[in-house]
Amino acid sequence: QDGLKQCLTEFKQQLPWVERLDVTLGQVVDPISQSAANKDAVDPENDFQREMSFYRQAQAAVLEALPRLRKLQVPTRRPDDYFAEMAKSDQQMQKIRQKLKSKQEAMERSEKAKQLRAMRKYGKKVQTEILQRRQKEKKNMLNAVKKYQKGLSDKLDFLDEEQTSSQGHKKGGASQQIKKGPNAKRRYKNQKFGFGGKKKGSKWNTKESFNDVSSFRSKVAHNKGPGKAGRGGKKALNKRPGKRARQKMKSRAR
Repeated sequence: QDGLKQCLTEFKQQLPWVERLDVTLGQVVDPISQSAANKDAVDPENDFQREMSFYRQAQAAVLEALPRLRKLQVPTRRPDDYFAEMAKSDQQMQKIRQKLKSKQEAMERSEKAKQLRAMRKYGKKVQTEILQRRQKEKKNMLNAVKKYQKGLSDKLDFLDEEQTSSQGHKKGGASQQIKKGPNAKRRYKNQKFGFGGKKKGSKWNTKESFNDVSSFRSKVAHNKGPGKAGRGGKKALNKRPGKRARQKMKSRAR
């Protein structure tokens, strides 16, 4: 101990406080408990209490040193135009920016891929549900047909449901076709050159003309009309006589 004290007196320098800036104090008063924390009460194994004691002690040293520095007219605040050179170069910072940008773009691509996978899963799920519903409807209809054939049921409601569903699909398709219409180019050409109507296929049968049988005549269609002799019917009045009949008529005329 004596040797240490002797060494301390040899290299100890009598400098003013502004050159040393040493402050030795205890902890600052706790604003909650209004009393200084006891040094022995701090549990060294408790990280929070240990760090808080360091913080309180540093706070007490700052509160003691700032007034003394102001009294000695030592500036303690950084000026507004203070310029500090960065430790890293602009090239290195540019590399860091590029790396961060690439990471962000990779995260965005991953997020978009996740959304696409989720949408595909949802579409697949909806498609599976629709197929299952159709299979169930088909199975129910087949069971109803079997029951009707066996005489277990006399209801034909399943046929009405099938017709209404098919009509609904047709109406939906027609509405979609009506909504679609010609494009802008076709409308412009129709307005400029006129539109005389469709020529090709104008005499084709439609569903309405196919189902319309009001002009059908069975006698005309099966060669039973006037002036023609049907199978087992009377001969026509203006039919030409045969060869022998014509020869007999000639011999009588002589």
